[in-house]
Amino acid sequence: MKVAVLGLGLMGGGMARQLLAAGFDVAVWNRSREKAEALGEAGARITETPAEAAIDAAIVVAMLADDNVSREIWTGDNGALAAMEQGAIAIESSTLTNDWVFELAREAVTHGVRFIEAPVTGSRDQAAQGMLRFLVGGEANVIEAARPAFDAMGNALVHLGPIGSAATVKLANNFLCGVQAASLAEVIALFEKHGLNVEQAMAVLFDGAPASPMVKGVGRRMLDRDYAPHFLVPLMAKDLGYAAQALADVGITSAIAQAARQRFMEADVAGEGHRDIAAIVEPLRKA
Repeated sequence: MKVAVLGLGLMGGGMARQLLAAGFDVAVWNRSREKAEALGEAGARITETPAEAAIDAAIVVAMLADDNVSREIWTGDNGALAAMEQGAIAIESSTLTNDWVFELAREAVTHGVRFIEAPVTGSRDQAAQGMLRFLVGGEANVIEAARPAFDAMGNALVHLGPIGSAATVKLANNFLCGVQAASLAEVIALFEKHGLNVEQAMAVLFDGAPASPMVKGVGRRMLDRDYAPHFLVPLMAKDLGYAAQALADVGITSAIAQAARQRFMEADVAGEGHRDIAAIVEPLRKA
């Protein structure tokens, strides 16, 4: 089975490598070709455009930054949809707005392409290990047809319902993660400015009611100043903005989402945009 992967960042690169390891015929595309070179050496076919990658592919998977990039890669000049065969499956795994997911699903139908939305939980390490959890919206028979690819890239699949359901849950997931990370940054800066033994103080939180995998993982990276990217600062800012809009669409004004987003935007402006989300603590340390 030929699978195309569009977007080879922290997540897409790991997903493509897992597909190669599982024996799929993999074509890859990325805006900057250098990110594709290692995959080419591992056996993937590097292509010049999304359309070229999609030709003859049974499944095309995209892992992209935002709505605008997704729109361009699927439907723009040299976009993948127009090059896909009738009945092929488009899987959009990016974190996107409901509005664009619905529009993209309609575009797929006009091209005779079957569509699944499948954002993920997990980050760089899970993608590299084939341990992503896919949050899936779409028709059950299409999901089953794509299951071999899902099984190669992840270790769990949750079918949440029709198109749009997975985008909603993914935005809720990242909303909660972003709020926790922003709160952690403020707490660690508070402890440090009071001259506390920060390791000791944080151990109370890590062992208590506030603890979660997010709190423990990101909190540890903040303490260690380990900012090797797992999830980039500007992408979380984007996701919190999308989450705030999703809430506003149903009549909920979220001051919480906007406040957390501000922390990530401030960190981006301060030069932390190329680093892991844990780096949002740095501007507060310097305040």
